[in-house]
Order: sequence, then C-alpha cells, then structure tokens
Amino acid sequence: MAHRMSLSVRMDRARDNAAKSRSVNGALKRKETANRDKRMKELIRTGTFPYTPAVMHWASVKLDKRAAGITADEYKKLAQ
Repeated sequence: MAHRMSLSVRMDRARDNAAKSRSVNGALKRKETANRDKRMKELIRTGTFPYTPAVMHWASVKLDKRAAGITADEYKKLAQ
C-alpha cells in the first residue's frame, strides 16, 4: 500500500511545479510573441487595407482599440 502524501506536501509540490512551468512556458511565449509581431508587421507592410481578421485583431490588441476604429495610417505606424 502506498504511503499517503499530506495536503501541504502536495500543495508545495504543485506550487514548485507551477513555478518551473511558468519560467519555461514564459520564455517560449515571449519568443512566439516576438515572432508573431514580426509576422504581422510584415503582413501590414506588404498587404493593403483592409487587412485579414488576424492582423486586425493583433492591431486592436496592440493599440487597445476596436478593430473597426483603426485607420490605415495607424496600421502603417504600427508596422514601423
């Protein structure tokens, strides 16, 4: 029969595992975010207004504005 692990030990283990996971996943997310920013800026530079929904969503998050309210000039400034 297996030895029962106490609640506090399980919680400590879960907390430690979560901290390790955040440090690893955080680095991967920062790298992917940088790649996505680069990709979207290139799509804005090469594309024409109106842009695809993916580009519009990315720009709305960056500008903290509704996608319908973003002008072509704002997209161009964002791509620089």
